[in-house]
Amino acid sequence: MSLSGLGDTGKAQPPPALFPAPESDTPTPGRRRGGAPQDRSSPDVRNGPPQSDDADRQLVFFGADAAEPTVADLAGLLAGPAEVVRMGGTARLSVQVDAAWRVHVLVAELAARGLAASWEPTEGAGHAVRTSYTRVLKPLAAAWLQGTTKRPPAAFHLTGRRLRLWLAAAGTPEPPDCFLLRLGVDDQECWEPIGVALASAGLAGTLLGPGEGGPAYRITGRRRLARLAELVGGPPPATPLEAWPT
Repeated sequence: MSLSGLGDTGKAQPPPALFPAPESDTPTPGRRRGGAPQDRSSPDVRNGPPQSDDADRQLVFFGADAAEPTVADLAGLLAGPAEVVRMGGTARLSVQVDAAWRVHVLVAELAARGLAASWEPTEGAGHAVRTSYTRVLKPLAAAWLQGTTKRPPAAFHLTGRRLRLWLAAAGTPEPPDCFLLRLGVDDQECWEPIGVALASAGLAGTLLGPGEGGPAYRITGRRRLARLAELVGGPPPATPLEAWPT
């Protein structure tokens, strides 16, 4: 498959399959073309947790439901393992993920921000998701790159939407009461300021080095996991329920 995600016909290839195809071609609720059918036995993940559970809950300040998606939210991917590179007056964002469901979620999230994305398999069972080079990403690259080195801007903070993207790309549960938010292996200059931003969001974590199963921040305890779940909102379509904080 080419880097553009196009086959010989010139049509965009669908994201990698998550589950066996349904017996009928009739569209089902929550199913994207090339994506996974929604489990009818589970809550409607398109709108987060059941509405009855949230009827009396105020929107969390900076939570994922508190604002419309913007390109600035992609800073959440850069807090994790994503990379941004510049070419002339344009920039491109890319991130490697370890599961097909993450491809589905990220392609949809990028599309919601007006960015076309492609993907291709990598070694093992991984996938690389990339945007095209675009001027839209130039401000993000300017804020995060010092030369070719990735580093958060001085005023960086984590909102619910930024955390949601980071979690979709590189969040891993550790039952019963831990969650890992993975970092870029070569982004050592980012690790400390990212930890400060997590603490400011009420998610102080423990930094794990490469020899400890990282690099990643481990968020521990039911109270912090509840805070994380509150900030990021309900699981996106195609997300295994056990992979998302609740």
